[in-house]
Amino acid sequence: MRKAVDDALEEGLQVVTAAIMGAKRTCASCARRGLWDLRKFQSKIQAAGFKVAESYVSVTEVSEYRRVRPRRSPGPALSGVAPADMRAFCFYPMSKRRGEGHNWYSLPYDERLALMRQHGSSGSRVHKGRVLQVVTGSTGTRRLGVGVTLFGVHVDDLKDCVYTMRFDEASTLYAEFGAFTPVSGRQRGRRARRHSGLIDVVASIT
Repeated sequence: MRKAVDDALEEGLQVVTAAIMGAKRTCASCARRGLWDLRKFQSKIQAAGFKVAESYVSVTEVSEYRRVRPRRSPGPALSGVAPADMRAFCFYPMSKRRGEGHNWYSLPYDERLALMRQHGSSGSRVHKGRVLQVVTGSTGTRRLGVGVTLFGVHVDDLKDCVYTMRFDEASTLYAEFGAFTPVSGRQRGRRARRHSGLIDVVASIT
């Protein structure tokens, strides 16, 4: 797998490898580039002896609820590059609820904007500097519409972040969550162990 990662990095992909805690998978890999570059990377991982347990493809984008804010550098949340001290990692898909009682898509834009601002404020107020959240869109590629990648300084930062933000109205009434990839420790630099196992390929297209 190390060669697959090194080749991907040399070709300009952003790759994050992580060792998964638990028995379901051995490791996870986040990669960012064009669709065919990602497919080539996944093929090389499989050729190295890994079995792909799950794959999630989504698109890096600026949220429609951020576009109304003043222009500024997108920073790591859009580039997907986490600070070196953020060694904890997890990923989960989610979507907005479309039910009879609570339908996110029937709300006026201004109301949705206010709910998302409240949601973002609670997270940044409590976890600023401790957690980096990278949100990517998967509408049209997966059943759930959003992929969420969290990088944290410590594992409990991730737990506290997810727990706190679930009490916001945008989450309690309108959010549906998929399965969480187990919390893991990121590998430093280019290193990737040479062994077989199950791997999550979490890919975003820039």
